[in-house]
Amino acid sequence: MGSPRLATPRTGDVNMLQVLPASASLSGTAAALDREAESAAPARICFPFAGGAMGGSHISATKLIHQLDRSRFSPLIVLHYGSGQFGDFLRSEGLDFVTLPDTRFFGESPGVPKAGGKAETVSALIDQWRMIRFLRLNDVRIVHTNDGPMHMSWALPARLAGVKMLWHHRGSHDARGVRFVAPFAADRIVGVSAYALSEVRRRKRAARKTSVIYSPFDADAEPIDRAQAHLALTSELGVDPDTRLLGFFGHFIDRKRPLMFVEMLAHIARARPDLPVMGLMFGLPLTDGIEEQINEKAKALGVSDRLRLMGFRYPSAALMAGCDIHVVTAVNEPFGRSLIEAMLLGTPVIAAASGGNIEAIDHGVTGMLVEPDDPAAMGRAIVELLDCPDRLTAIAAQAQILANRRYGVEQHASQVSAIYQSLLGTGPRRNRRRW
Repeated sequence: MGSPRLATPRTGDVNMLQVLPASASLSGTAAALDREAESAAPARICFPFAGGAMGGSHISATKLIHQLDRSRFSPLIVLHYGSGQFGDFLRSEGLDFVTLPDTRFFGESPGVPKAGGKAETVSALIDQWRMIRFLRLNDVRIVHTNDGPMHMSWALPARLAGVKMLWHHRGSHDARGVRFVAPFAADRIVGVSAYALSEVRRRKRAARKTSVIYSPFDADAEPIDRAQAHLALTSELGVDPDTRLLGFFGHFIDRKRPLMFVEMLAHIARARPDLPVMGLMFGLPLTDGIEEQINEKAKALGVSDRLRLMGFRYPSAALMAGCDIHVVTAVNEPFGRSLIEAMLLGTPVIAAASGGNIEAIDHGVTGMLVEPDDPAAMGRAIVELLDCPDRLTAIAAQAQILANRRYGVEQHASQVSAIYQSLLGTGPRRNRRRW
């Protein structure tokens, strides 16, 4: 994304907007974006984010932004907080963004410092006016939100600014926002899986606004030598090269079931003490005290020597390729990125039969599904596959074929672009007065 053109700041706008090229620091001069646009200019699409810790939704949105046809669409990435992990990631990706440093949003977002309490909520309500003005000043045509706090914070400003809203639901199927707010606030609701939209689609009028578009992945990425990746990991860990590595990729929150991963590892250790197995957990501890809980459980179950907390690492492809099996203990996942990433890399997947996992995996063909919240069943499935290398290889090969066919970035961008075009063709919600 090229740097936005700058206009002379209007009085009172200095704290409204900071233009930050990917190579710039937060001390860059604040200025309003140029509002001069010809009728044939690309439609400006606003992507607001809190700006703190990043996860799969941020990666998916970034891949879409990279892929958008700049002759048709002009992405405007907006962060409420520019000093967080996502801001650093955008800089590393060469993507420019703007910040709204004094504009509050509703809800909590990991990695973004907030005072909290009633005063914060009142401030967020007042700042809705600033967001309306921001959208109008920058001639935004569509607001594309990607998480709960941004859905709730930008819905009213989009409506009052006469801007169309695409609500990209990547969260729980029973989230109150998508069920009760999105049907009225959003012009279109995109879900990452049919499961993610299952509740909102119970209402016929709301269902007509919905579309399922699977998240984008680099299906044409350079292949990774999994044997070499495995050797690199075992060398880093200082363990025998024949050690079987089981990967957990995801932040440490309850829905991901990080404690169950430890319990599963203990079941394997008890059932096959002769099998050299190590569990590697990649992710951030987004729940207070969760790292301590993981370590305490591992110690209590006698598997501390078989477990490593590896932290959050990006890119993670070589790490995932180095694992013998990618283990998805998560339940009620709308559609986890790591599962598809593993399939594309040729890493076999064993997942809980829950949520979007069921849409992604053909049991016994492209992966294995086991009863949710059953660490013993997952442990048995892992041992069975490790003891049958030919079947493990066949499952991984079939999964790779399916994933390459279904989850490409170009296909995702084409589907989202078609929705943008349909929204642009229906006219504004109301007269877009300049303030």
